[in-house]
Parts: sequence; C-alpha cells; structure tokens
Amino acid sequence: MKLEVEKNTLLNGIQKVQNVISSKSTLPILSNILIDAQQSKLKLTATDLDIGISCAVPVDIQEPGIITIPAKRFGDIIKELPDDSVSINTKKNNLVIIETKSCQFKIMGLPCEDFPKLPEFKEGGVIKIEQPVLKEMLTLTSFAVSLDETRYILNGILFKINQNKLTLVATDGKRLAIIERKLKQDTEKDLQLIVPLKTIQELNRNLQDEGELSMLLGNNQALFDLGAAVIISRLIEGEFPDYQQVIPPAAENKVNVNRENFLLAVKRAALLSTPDYQAVKLEVFKNKLVVSKSTPDVGESREEISMEYQGKEIAIGFNPNYLIDVLKNLKEDKVAFELTDTEKPGVLRIDGYVYIVLPMRLS
Repeated sequence: MKLEVEKNTLLNGIQKVQNVISSKSTLPILSNILIDAQQSKLKLTATDLDIGISCAVPVDIQEPGIITIPAKRFGDIIKELPDDSVSINTKKNNLVIIETKSCQFKIMGLPCEDFPKLPEFKEGGVIKIEQPVLKEMLTLTSFAVSLDETRYILNGILFKINQNKLTLVATDGKRLAIIERKLKQDTEKDLQLIVPLKTIQELNRNLQDEGELSMLLGNNQALFDLGAAVIISRLIEGEFPDYQQVIPPAAENKVNVNRENFLLAVKRAALLSTPDYQAVKLEVFKNKLVVSKSTPDVGESREEISMEYQGKEIAIGFNPNYLIDVLKNLKEDKVAFELTDTEKPGVLRIDGYVYIVLPMRLS
C-alpha cells in the first residue's frame, strides 16, 4: 500500500471510527483500525464486535492495499504531525511507514485476515430518516437510558416504527422519555428494535444538521448509513416494558414556567445535594414556584420563580438531575409541568414528546 492524504482529512476519519474501540478488549486486533486503500478512497473501519463503524476519506492512492494499525497510536501520531500532506507506505512483515516532508514514523501493524468482518445486509426494507429529526429525538431520550447492566433490556432506546411514525422510548425505571415524529414514507410492516446506548452515542456524535440517513435491519443487527459514516450494531434482544400503561392522563392544572429560569433554579438548589439527600423541593403556590434544598450539615437554599398556576398547593421532591437533563435539552421558552399530587409523577408534554419523572420522598 502506498498513498498520500491531507493530515486533517485523515485525522477526521480516524476520530470518526476510533471511539468504538474498547480499551478492555483482550483481542489485540480489536485495538486496531482496518485501513483499506482502494481506487481513490481510504476506508477506515473499527469494531468491538458489538458495534462497527466505517468511513471513507479521499486520498491519492499510488498502490492499493489493506492492513490494520493500532488505533490509539496511529491517531496520536497523525494528530501531532505538522499540517501537511502525509504519506503512508506498508512494507513486509506489516511494517507501516508514516511520513511528512520533515518527519517519519515506523509502526507495526497486524494482518487484515485477523480483523473481524462486518455483517452483510440484504438490499430492501430501507427506512429513511432525516438526520436532524433523529438527532433531536435522541437528544431528548438518551439521558433516560438505564446504566444498570442487570436490567440489560433498558440499556438502550426502543425504536418503534409503525407505518409513517417513528417513536423512541427510553427509561431507567425512575423516569420515562417518549418522542414521536412522522417519517416521510410508510413502512410495510411494524418494527420494534432496541438500540444499545453505545450505538446511540455514536449516532449522536455523527448525525448532521441536514441530510437523511438510511436504516437497514438484519438478523438482530441494524445498519445506519449516514453518508459520511456507516454504523453497524447488534441489537438488544428481549421485550421492552409496556410503557403506554404508565403514561398518566393530562392534568387540568399545569405549572407554566419559563424553562431557563426553572432550569437555573434547580441547578442552584442541586449545589447542596449529597448522595444521601438528593431531592430538591418544589412548592407550588398560585402564580409562584419555590425551589428549595435543605441538607443536614451542609446548608439550605430557597428561590422563588413567578409562573402561572391555578390548582391546589403542592410540595413535592425530585432528583434535580432528572429535571436538569430534560430542561437543558428542550428548546421551548416556556414549559408546562404537570403536578397532581405529592406521590404522583411529574409530567412534561410538548409537541409529540412526553417526559415522566417519579418524585422522591422529602426527608
């Protein structure tokens, strides 16, 4: 293999793929990036066996070839090279020579034969999704995914496709986020798949503010073609809990409050939280919301926010992080927070989006 490529072009490609590489892998080949130089493109691929990602970068190829290179070392070297054209050359025994006009590195690669092949997908059944739409949907649900590995079924986001409707659902048992958007085309059959959190994070990292992506389903695997990158992931097998039954009916009286003011007040109160005393107290009066926090041996805070509300007075506690997660990601100036009782969940509903959060006992 012999090729020339611009440093920043190559670095951008390496950074696209290297995030999926696990530092805990016991197989040396999984710490490597597969680089495949064919025609006028260099294809970079990385995998941890659960998720694979590949992207192509434009290069000037003098001799085609294929090899694997240690990802971290390769990325670190390219990053520190001067902004210049980079020449990559392979020799016998998997030796890789990386050169610019002024410096040279030689590193050892591994043969491509040991690198796992990414699964093939049959053509047909392509689902097109607008990238900015999916980006918004993931942003408003991914924070609610459970990190508890004993509840593996909740370690991802449920993608539910019904005709021309895409629904994403995430829950960790203490909160639930659901978002629904329309697709441009009808799908032939109803589909449900649970996409793992690591794949969600890679999608979020690579989704653009314009364009479409194509989603293809295989045997317990999904392919997401974003144009600039292709992500292939195993899916989580099992039955996602029936989330419909926990969605409460809309409350008559809502706390209509400025989102930014509410967010900042909760953030300030959370400064006094400790692992044993997490809950922030919300007291709802007519046209006044009091956000307070009292932590033994630490201190206390109290803040008033004006808002619109006509219902009964309520005092309720919430984990502040569960409120911050949703409030910082919404775009609306005002939010309507539904509170019905001290022991009933709080609910936010905005244009096809529902966020339900369980209260905490105020100690």
